[in-house]
Amino acid sequence: MKIRDLLAGGRPVFSFEFFPPKDEAGEGALFRAIAELKPLSPAFVSVTYGAGGSTRDRTLALVGRIQSEMGLLAMAHLTCVGASRTEIAGVLDRLKALGIENVLALRGDPPKGASAFVPSAGGFAHANELAGFVRGGWPFCIGGACYPEGHPECRDLTRGIEHLKLKVAAGADFLITQLFFDNADYFAFVKRARAAGISVPIVPGLMPVTNLQQVQRFTAMCGARIPEDLLGRLKAAGEDPAAVQQVGVAHATAQARALLEGGAPGVHFYTLNKSAATREVFRSLLR
Repeated sequence: MKIRDLLAGGRPVFSFEFFPPKDEAGEGALFRAIAELKPLSPAFVSVTYGAGGSTRDRTLALVGRIQSEMGLLAMAHLTCVGASRTEIAGVLDRLKALGIENVLALRGDPPKGASAFVPSAGGFAHANELAGFVRGGWPFCIGGACYPEGHPECRDLTRGIEHLKLKVAAGADFLITQLFFDNADYFAFVKRARAAGISVPIVPGLMPVTNLQQVQRFTAMCGARIPEDLLGRLKAAGEDPAAVQQVGVAHATAQARALLEGGAPGVHFYTLNKSAATREVFRSLLR
């Protein structure tokens, strides 16, 4: 099943993102989280690469297991980091052999310790190049990333839309946003994209906050901001994990509800390999 077909169905599409664990204990926790989330009937789940493409083999193994053993439609992240065209072609061939039909084409972050992204010899410098390569040789449905508040390396929102047009023209069938906490940023971004002629579905990506320090690290890296009212409520929750999660779930629930009412095609949840907060958001949405 191609994700673009699910998005064309007219009903909200809900999906979850996971990352490859570092060890067997982490893998056990991941599959417990997947089992707990499966009853929510996600349209698909995605699995990231580690920093610098360091978990490529684990990503391939996980998407294969999730789709074959768990019975969930799985999408593999694919980056330009640390790989030539030949190596990326090999990954795509392996994914096709596993029965995977969907990939998320990303440039990827620089390897740990590197201050800037440097293309590998014989590799790609930008996600649009990777998307075009996939489109030219394989039958995958291709997703792409987008940044409502601007890419951390390009804060010019107009230039960001120009770059996004290249990605879509190269073959991206749909887009998933970076995490954000203010829906006004998403709707303004969609308006700019549509005005520029970008017509593919733009799925908002949400992360229910469960740890303030953690989300502050994430937003510092990706260039997103935490609205002052949300930040104040999280700080007021103090060091009480349950109170912090309650604030995060309430905010994510309100975000999701307003996004769907405003015409978003679905919601992609960044789960951090945990199920509790995402399940709470779903329960709240169904009330």
